[in-house]
Amino acid sequence: MHFPLRIFFIIIFSLPISKAQIPVNKKYIDSASKKEGDPANGKKIFFDKRTLCSECHSLDGNSNSIGPDLSAAGDKFSRADLIHSVINPSANIMTGYATTIIETTNQESFSGILKAISDETITLSNLDLKERVIPKSNIKSQITSPASLMPVGLHTKLNTEEFTDLITFLESLKQPQRIDQSNHATPVTIKRISKPIKMTPFFGTKLDFEKPVWFGDHPTIKNKYVIVEKSRALVSLVGKNKSGEEKKSHFLEIPEEVYVTNDEGLLGFTFHPQFKENRRYFFMHEVRDKNYRGMVIGERIASEDYTKDSGNPTRKILEFEVATEFHHGGGIEFGPDGYLYIGMGDGGPQEDPLGNAQNLHSFSGKLLRINVDKNTNDKLYSIPKDNPFINHPDEKVLREIFSYGLRQPWRFSFDSKTGDLWVGDVGQNRFEEINIVRSGENHGWNVFEGYELFSTKFRKENSKIINPVISFRRSHGVSITGGYVVRSRNNINNHSYEGVYICADYQSKKIWGIKQKNRSLEIVREIGNCPDRLVSFGKDKENNLYAVGYDKGIVYKIDFSGSVFE
Repeated sequence: MHFPLRIFFIIIFSLPISKAQIPVNKKYIDSASKKEGDPANGKKIFFDKRTLCSECHSLDGNSNSIGPDLSAAGDKFSRADLIHSVINPSANIMTGYATTIIETTNQESFSGILKAISDETITLSNLDLKERVIPKSNIKSQITSPASLMPVGLHTKLNTEEFTDLITFLESLKQPQRIDQSNHATPVTIKRISKPIKMTPFFGTKLDFEKPVWFGDHPTIKNKYVIVEKSRALVSLVGKNKSGEEKKSHFLEIPEEVYVTNDEGLLGFTFHPQFKENRRYFFMHEVRDKNYRGMVIGERIASEDYTKDSGNPTRKILEFEVATEFHHGGGIEFGPDGYLYIGMGDGGPQEDPLGNAQNLHSFSGKLLRINVDKNTNDKLYSIPKDNPFINHPDEKVLREIFSYGLRQPWRFSFDSKTGDLWVGDVGQNRFEEINIVRSGENHGWNVFEGYELFSTKFRKENSKIINPVISFRRSHGVSITGGYVVRSRNNINNHSYEGVYICADYQSKKIWGIKQKNRSLEIVREIGNCPDRLVSFGKDKENNLYAVGYDKGIVYKIDFSGSVFE
């Protein structure tokens, strides 16, 4: 899961906010919220030794700094987000920039930002950009700190006018238009339709959902739905009584099996296509044991009445080691072919320094495809005979791979009419992608981000790279949430949204509609906004679409009535 929530100024360490600080903070918040400052003076403050901002952050796209690059801060984040990120830097730490703390077998302790990892070593970068290479054989423990490296109260070294100027400068930083504006698939502007969709609260106004990440209807019980809460490792069965009152019961709760971090937890969920007959369902999460990290695709059996889990233990269908605590994908779905598809991120750290996404010896940065209805001698699944690399001459190439060159395929879905596989791939610094994925194809990361060359380090001359259907600039969004193609159950082809792919941006809360032909963008429109950061979409048997709000824990039903896609 990738949530680039806010900008974090990374300096030394972080302390909790005291009650005495709250009135002081309010002065700074009020000042920066109510008026514009002087961006020229704000730039001077950025380079001022009092803040040390420039020692940790670059303004030119340079990835070598210890903190996130801020060259497009004004595109990525709202003024309110910038304000609160400086004042409370540990509230939500940007993926890949949390502090890693390592204790060695000889009682040494090291901390810094994880910059690289290999089979033998881990590399940390500290404040002065010096790198410390630590042999894995010497590591006794490794944890990720919940605190930012930026100290709380840094803003109090400035007066309120200076703080306002600094925020105004950050807000002024925009992504340069490095792509030819004639590139239709990376639009500079996106038109908003005149009659946007409506977002109607469906569940969660009365029920307590904490960080929900998946929602869908129950396959066999009418008017019942399932919702997955990431951090609680909880799957709930929800519905409404005749009076409209929301009801909730536990379907599955496995906190003892799921390792939860800032980004990870219980990530994905899906029912077997023959759930009514076999009661099988599947989920995806991270596990941790001392220095071991792994991803698990688990299978369990529902009770005979389908209302809860049977209590039988989890079968680990697939488990493999991962290097870091982020960029693990999270989407799992059964395709129209009956096979299970699994979205895996590049595994981090930032920028995929090991080239995992281009490496066919690694599960990371891939879409996997397996047959969970047929076991082999050594696995609880088999490889479909038409998987693209099943006959590859290199024995180390993983036969489970369906496609590769993906960074963080958080959510994907199949068009119920055409079978097209749509993938929302979360970007690095510059672009978010929507791809239509097919067997054996390379979608470019980390050689390309969007339509732009990112790195040549892992580029292979003979590898054909497939362009995305669309890439979104930072002015539009910073963390794509893949959705669904609208299909009317009665196939009303004159409906304006028929065949339109719906997706959204987690941070900006914008919702888009996309039409394509032969994987080339025809039209894109901003069709509405979600009241909450939208982390996932859902669909029911009637092809109604839903949106899952991450912070407020509310599931919204998308109302297309009165809206016209134009």
